[in-house]
Amino acid sequence: MKKILALLIVSNFLFINQIKAQFDEDQLGAWYMYFFSTQFGDSNFGVQGDVQFRNWDLGSDLEQLLLRGGFTYKPENADIKFTLGYGNITTGAFGDDNSTVSESRIYQEALFPTNFADRVFLTHRFRYEQRFVEGQDLRTRYRYNLFMNIPLNQQDLKKGAIYLALYNELFINGQREIGSGKTVEVFDRNRFYAALGYTIKDGLRTQLGVMKQTTNAWSKNQLQLSLHHSF
Repeated sequence: MKKILALLIVSNFLFINQIKAQFDEDQLGAWYMYFFSTQFGDSNFGVQGDVQFRNWDLGSDLEQLLLRGGFTYKPENADIKFTLGYGNITTGAFGDDNSTVSESRIYQEALFPTNFADRVFLTHRFRYEQRFVEGQDLRTRYRYNLFMNIPLNQQDLKKGAIYLALYNELFINGQREIGSGKTVEVFDRNRFYAALGYTIKDGLRTQLGVMKQTTNAWSKNQLQLSLHHSF
């Protein structure tokens, strides 16, 4: 039994090092992102979504192309938004390998903001995903993200605001077996992000920062440039 346990530990160590060797963890990646949201007139319904172009490096080595959108609903007299959406994701391999894996994703989301100490704006996001990844069984994943925006030059996030943007998002897999004898860990990943933001006008903000993404096998920094548009 001890020999089997030792073999499993050594095998896991070698597997993790092999994954790390597949790409340079010290190389700064880059994510370029556009987020949008709007309401249908005076109704409680609307749409939101995002387009994200993610690179393993600062240039053209595709990590992921993510297209996502959903229908939203905001109940009367409740500061919360529900979303039912769909995402299409193309994931590329690191380096000269141009192979890709496609994924379709359905998700349900609850988003609600809170304020703390008058000028600390918090938003909680709970998301549940059903993932149809090429070559794998149906997968599910739970996500929780805590966003924090702190204006630095004024009391609010309206036009002209310069603000500190922070978030931390935890990903938990719904099951370990993903088909063909393959398994994943219950802990999927964690993302911690810090940035400076600027409100160009009411409903239009931009942010530039760095996100550190950590899994069981590797950890990598990503430059993030994003545009946030509400109309």
